Amino acid sequence: MSASLKTLAATLLLGVSTLASAANDGQSRANQLLDSDPQFRETWQEVVRKEERLPEWVMNLSGDAQQMNAVTEEGDQYLVGPLCESAQSCQSQRLIVAFGFDKKHAYAMLVDVPAGLPADKSPTRHANYRFLGKPDQGMQALLKEQLRKDPNWY
Repeated sequence: MSASLKTLAATLLLGVSTLASAANDGQSRANQLLDSDPQFRETWQEVVRKEERLPEWVMNLSGDAQQMNAVTEEGDQYLVGPLCESAQSCQSQRLIVAFGFDKKHAYAMLVDVPAGLPADKSPTRHANYRFLGKPDQGMQALLKEQLRKDPNWY
């Protein structure tokens, strides 16, 4: 391996490990990604560009977000985390976002629960799911699994 390839490989590994450590120590949140790196912004804009009738907070990844976590899907690593327009709106609408560590791929699942759903009704059974970024079945399962980790989701 040439010296320049070794340098490139070392730089890439350092970048991925830095991103992974940031994901695991509470540093990364979906509402901060677009401002943290132009590549995240470009990738996300590609995802939402052809979508119709998305709320502004989804288009801009703005709002209330929790810590993102590093997750592996079919050998690829992703930063995955939830986002809501506000903390109060999370019961009725939320977005689960997944960005590849390479910053070239992004997927999301927008979850809508009917307004006024009685507390004794399971949001899981009444929710509508809209996938963004054309995720395959494995990625759709990963996004749904992240939603199920929420203690308020049943």
